Amino acid sequence: MDLDLNADLGEGFGPWRMGDDEALLGIVSSANVACGFHAGDPQIMDRTVRTALERGVDVGAHVGFPDLAGFGRRVIPMDTRELVAAVLYQLGALAGIARTAGHRMTHMSFHGALGNLAAADAEFAAPLVRAVADFDPSLTISTSASRAIEDAAERCGLRIRTTFLADRACDNTGLLIPRKLPNSVIHDPDQVLARVRQLLEEGSVTTYDGNKIPMRVHSILVHGDTPGAVTLARGVREVVESHGRVVPISRQCA
Repeated sequence: MDLDLNADLGEGFGPWRMGDDEALLGIVSSANVACGFHAGDPQIMDRTVRTALERGVDVGAHVGFPDLAGFGRRVIPMDTRELVAAVLYQLGALAGIARTAGHRMTHMSFHGALGNLAAADAEFAAPLVRAVADFDPSLTISTSASRAIEDAAERCGLRIRTTFLADRACDNTGLLIPRKLPNSVIHDPDQVLARVRQLLEEGSVTTYDGNKIPMRVHSILVHGDTPGAVTLARGVREVVESHGRVVPISRQCA
C-alpha cells in the first residue's frame, strides 16, 4: 500500500513561526504551503519550498480566504469572480516561487473555511476547481472526502486524491465536522493513531456519530500547527510504514 503523508506548512507570518516546519519536512512526503492569504508570506514560502526540495518533499499550494487575522477559518464574503481571482493569485505565487527554486508545484488544496464550503457545496466548488484546471491541468487536487470537489474535478479532467485528516472528526458522508463542535479536533495522539490503523486495516473511519463508513484514501494529513505535531507525524509515519510505503501523491500510480 502506497500512501502520501502530508502537512499544512509555511503558516507563520514575518518573524512569527507556526509549528516546526523544519522537523516536519523530514517526516512528510508532501507539503501544502500557505500562500500568503490565510498565513505565510513570500520569504516563508521561499524557505519552505527550498527546504522541501532539499528533503525530496513535494509542494502544493494551500489556498484560502484572505483572512490572516482569522487564519482562514472564517467565511469572507466574496463574489465568484473575486474568489476565483484570489485562488489564481495564490496558485501563481507558489508556482513562481517553486519554479525559481528549481522545484515543481504538484498539487493544491483548499484551506479552512474555503475548503469546507467547497467540500459541501457543488455550486460553490465548481468555479474554484475550474480555476485550478485553467491554471494548470496537470495539478492534482488534494481534498478530504467530498463529492462536490470530486465531481467538479472529474468534469474538468483533473486528477484528485482523497486525504484523510487524522485528527479531525467527520460526519456520515465523510465531510469534516465544524470546529465549533466539541471533539471535532482529536487531540489524543493514541486516538489519532488508532483511527489511522482502522483506516489502513479495515478501510473504514468511525464518524462523529459513532458509525463506521468506508473510506479509500491516497494520503493522510497531520496538522502542523497543533501541539505535538512532530511526534504525532512520526507516529503516523510508523503506522503507515508498517502497512506499506510513504509515497507522494505525484508518484502514486493508482
